[in-house]
Amino acid sequence: MSSLAPGRPCPICRKPAAEPHRPFCSQRCKDVDLHRWLSGVYAVPAVEAEEDELGLAEPEDAPPLGRRSPADGT
Repeated sequence: MSSLAPGRPCPICRKPAAEPHRPFCSQRCKDVDLHRWLSGVYAVPAVEAEEDELGLAEPEDAPPLGRRSPADGT
């Protein structure tokens, strides 16, 4: 039985993936990928929410706290 996994190549070096290290071809490529994650090369973009004075984020469509709208009748 071959140690090469069928399917996609290693995402780091594009060689055929090896079953013990799948989806990578070797421990080296696994370590390269881990280093990229830990050093911030791979980052998921996020939108930062605005925070109120207590440091709590409010939903964008929520009315401001402590204020009533004219529709409340007060």
